[in-house]
Amino acid sequence: MEPHEVKVNGVPRVLAAGPQVSLLDWLRGQGLTGAKEGCAEGECGACAVLLAREDGPDRTRWTAVNSCLPAALAFDGGEVVTSEGLGRAPGACSAEELHPVQREMADRGGSQCGYCTPGFVCAMAAEYYRPERQPAAAGEPVPDHGPNGFDLHALSGNLCRCTGYRPIRDASYALDAPADGDPLAVRREAPAPTVRLTRFVSEGAEFLRPGTLQELLDRWEQDPDAVLVAGATDVGVERNLRHSRPLLVLAIDRLQELRGLNMGADYVDIGAALTLTEVEQGLAGRVPLLSKLFPQFASRLIRNSATLGGNLGTGSPIGDAAPVLLALDATLLLTSKRGDRSVALADYFTGYRQSVREPDEIIRAVRVPLPLAPSTAFHKVAKRRYDDISSVAVAFAARFDGAVLTAVKIGLGGVAATPLRARATEDALTGTELTAESAAEAAGIMAGEGTPMDDHRASARYRTAMLEQAMLRFYAENAPELEVIR
Repeated sequence: MEPHEVKVNGVPRVLAAGPQVSLLDWLRGQGLTGAKEGCAEGECGACAVLLAREDGPDRTRWTAVNSCLPAALAFDGGEVVTSEGLGRAPGACSAEELHPVQREMADRGGSQCGYCTPGFVCAMAAEYYRPERQPAAAGEPVPDHGPNGFDLHALSGNLCRCTGYRPIRDASYALDAPADGDPLAVRREAPAPTVRLTRFVSEGAEFLRPGTLQELLDRWEQDPDAVLVAGATDVGVERNLRHSRPLLVLAIDRLQELRGLNMGADYVDIGAALTLTEVEQGLAGRVPLLSKLFPQFASRLIRNSATLGGNLGTGSPIGDAAPVLLALDATLLLTSKRGDRSVALADYFTGYRQSVREPDEIIRAVRVPLPLAPSTAFHKVAKRRYDDISSVAVAFAARFDGAVLTAVKIGLGGVAATPLRARATEDALTGTELTAESAAEAAGIMAGEGTPMDDHRASARYRTAMLEQAMLRFYAENAPELEVIR
């Protein structure tokens, strides 16, 4: 087996870190202290770094991620660029050679205390090198995009506590295209690093990256208490804040059997280990309800690592994906050494963080049936508009014949011990004309769906009110269209 190492800022470094050591802690142990720990749960972006990720078979895409969450061993054989490495030739140590992103941040006053700045710089650099970024066409401004094509949502996972966001935005919008010969731009034209089959044991704990699905299932059967990890956006929080220390971590993020995206005639299959960003790019808007979910699902930094398999596998009642997939009438494809089976997502959850998944099963893919309902909506209620956990989430997928609702499915999150379908509301709406009166009646029914509770995010009374308002909002969004039909 090859020695464990990571190429950091162009220089290979020996990776001798235990399974419980995060990429952030390992980098800082190497003297690369630009990345900081702020929240330790992926909400502030102070720890952001750049990864060399696959962009098709022969190209590389620079992708920004939170380094405080994944294990360092997950990047065995990979390439990482930190804020220290931007603008330097490999191995150079000249502090005067600023990267264009760093220069614009400095010139436009985008840094004050500087704690968050390295994370901002790395997230900005990922957008700077995004190959699709193009200057806006004359007279056709794109919301939240600069004239240089910079998508401001690339910074949605980075928080600044003292400078303010205007100079940071100004720096982002001032960036031109990478210059000819820019080393990181040139690097995009070569293949991404090959995934290594990693096994590392330290102090009784083991990190293992199986090479095939069969190898994973064999080890999963032997050690059912192992923890499956893809993006580590949940497991990393458990380690950092609740000091979880699993004895066996099985890395599944690069297993090809879990990374398919197939558009069939009757369904769409989405691999459980694809990141949400990869799903968004691969679908390219072909599932509109998912397109409404993605911008509201945490931040770009999190979506670059998080997966549908992980979001559903935790069984959390406040995961944002579940209500949307319930409205889409999705099915989970579960697999084990005994073979595959499919389970409707509506029947998957059995209790708080519990499901029908057997101990030896994993989620292989999410299947969305076709054709899709044409009228959809996703309403997320949270304390912040972006990068926050839902208090209540409601998703709608409906079909109309004129003004009559011929079919409707409604997924709810945050109002019970599990995500659930609003069955009573669906029954009341199906076959009825959507009017102000029928919407008000349905809103009253939906207010009684679930068993909302009081917690630090919202009261039960507030959650109930938000269910009612979601139904009225769905009517308001569809009423102008219905008036035209009439």
